[in-house]
Amino acid sequence: MQVDYEGVERVRRILREEFKEEEGFSLTYLPFISRAVVDALHEFPHMNASMGDGSVVLHDEVHLSIAVDLDYQGLLAPVVRNAHDKRLRAIGRDIHDLAGRARNRKLGPDELSGGTFTISNSGSYGTLFVIPIINQPQVAILSTDGVARQPVVVTDEYGNETIGIHSVGNLTLSWDHRAFDGA
Repeated sequence: MQVDYEGVERVRRILREEFKEEEGFSLTYLPFISRAVVDALHEFPHMNASMGDGSVVLHDEVHLSIAVDLDYQGLLAPVVRNAHDKRLRAIGRDIHDLAGRARNRKLGPDELSGGTFTISNSGSYGTLFVIPIINQPQVAILSTDGVARQPVVVTDEYGNETIGIHSVGNLTLSWDHRAFDGA
């Protein structure tokens, strides 16, 4: 699905310097997407599930796995525990911490297990769309792809359509049809 990130981009522009000064890292799209995924999983609980002994196990809590590239030597998917209880900034902190420790091979086994949904963030590589592979036994995974400035149709305050330049990117979802039909 193509996503117009212009609202997110406006917030990032306003908060960019303050956020980096306070947190010590840049405010990317990933915390926004992660928080939106957590909210969506609340509405669509069959996506926050895993397969167990031939049946679907629904999870009340969201433990969000974030796929981290290890310098083209594989992937790890450390888990942001209890993401459902965290605001955007806390999710961003956890992702930054876990990704850094994953790249430095400083994660414990408990930090790599128990995820209920995975996000694969290929966007920093400029991808158009990636079809992610489900992190078993989970039943779904979302790929976030590159965000670029593109012409889009926008509606002005009078209801007229015009062309604007917005930050646009794709989200690609893979799911296990054993858990739900996809509709």
